[in-house]
Amino acid sequence: MAHSNPDPPPKETLCQVEEEHVASKYENSRLRRFLTPKNCRWNPDAPSILTTGLCLLYALAATVTVANLYYNQPVLNRIAETFNVSYEASSQVATLMQSGYAAGIVFVLPLGDMLERRFFIISLVLVTATLWIGLCITDDFTIFRTLSFLCGMTTVTPQLMIPLVGDYAPARRKSLALAVVVSGLLVGVLIARLLSGVLTTYTSWRTIYWVSCGLQYLLAVLLLCFLPDYPSTNPDGLNYFAALWSIPYMLVTEPVLVQACLIVFSLSAVFSGFWTTLTFLLASPPYNFSSLDIGLFSLIGIVIVVVIPFIGALVDRFEAFLSILLALVLCLVTTIVGTFTGTFTLAGPIVQGIGGDVGYQAVQVASRAAVFAINPKARNRLNTAYMAAAFAGQLMGSAVGNRLYAQGGWRVSGYFLVGLSGAAVAFAVMRGPEETGWVGWKGGWNLGSRVKATQSEEAGDTT
Repeated sequence: MAHSNPDPPPKETLCQVEEEHVASKYENSRLRRFLTPKNCRWNPDAPSILTTGLCLLYALAATVTVANLYYNQPVLNRIAETFNVSYEASSQVATLMQSGYAAGIVFVLPLGDMLERRFFIISLVLVTATLWIGLCITDDFTIFRTLSFLCGMTTVTPQLMIPLVGDYAPARRKSLALAVVVSGLLVGVLIARLLSGVLTTYTSWRTIYWVSCGLQYLLAVLLLCFLPDYPSTNPDGLNYFAALWSIPYMLVTEPVLVQACLIVFSLSAVFSGFWTTLTFLLASPPYNFSSLDIGLFSLIGIVIVVVIPFIGALVDRFEAFLSILLALVLCLVTTIVGTFTGTFTLAGPIVQGIGGDVGYQAVQVASRAAVFAINPKARNRLNTAYMAAAFAGQLMGSAVGNRLYAQGGWRVSGYFLVGLSGAAVAFAVMRGPEETGWVGWKGGWNLGSRVKATQSEEAGDTT
């Protein structure tokens, strides 16, 4: 992504819209001048572009912040011992953290379309880090649970970084930039579980919490030094309740968003259903894996982290529809393979784990590129709707998958996941890439339009 003369930002970036609103704000506020280094100040005459360095910073921010949600999972037994509560009670910590994150996506993330992003993002990181100190020192389990929910609610920074990429990445590298930030999310999940388990083996579980606290404050310093002072996407003002209402409104007026939500709901259920039931499969005959072995199995996610940037580069070259359809077919095929072979060979779950995750992440990258094109001024709200669908799918996949596994085993739960994968393919083909209505194929396939549109856009930028 590094170039000596970076491409100009795409035309849908919002810098032209806000020029008159930001020209003099640094001259009028000493505090803003003090808190905003010169390299971060917004210049309407030379708006910031998404450089490779900034893209990596956003990926790092996603890694550090999303890890907050997963540090507790490997140490719930140690938390139970510290607070003298049952394992069932300690499991509420993970549930509350995830529930807080869901609440943050719905009620905090839309503020990204109202506030200036630099101030909002840095404030969220600092608030989370400060609340996190309470998790490190409290001896009261009720306070610990409450703070876990609040920290989850303010840990929406990763979802704010993704729309920033949609705003300021050059058109022909937008999906690649999105893929890099998504890779940061995956790295955060892997590192959190790995570091938490390793450090807690030799020290107190609070050690990883203190490490996380330090990383969050370090991230805040890095963002303070390098995050551009992007203007608000709605400088004329936007009512918070009107912003919230616009989310369900878009879900009944925007076919592209609805299609993307249906696909990600189905595929998130497949993703979650597979990984939750996989634990039971590996712990049972013929595998009889230990907890450590099962945990190490998740390291196949490293393959996904490596592959995703290449997927993003491919998505940039083709119409999003083609990328989504190929990824969905990959998910369907590997889910079928895992379902029918997983009970007698480990190759089945490995194929399903790698192929399914690659397809799932490819769909997310391509879908977001399509969704963000709907309305540049509402990208955080569009992301809210999209992530709410993904989160709901994960909850449904875990709940139904576990119940079916308990009733009929790996094959029965697998049939359910195969059905969901097939449904995702059906949702994808119900609208063609050029269709403007809810269902149909007006305009045909036109799979090369993405390349042509990008070339046309870049040519226009140089004139």
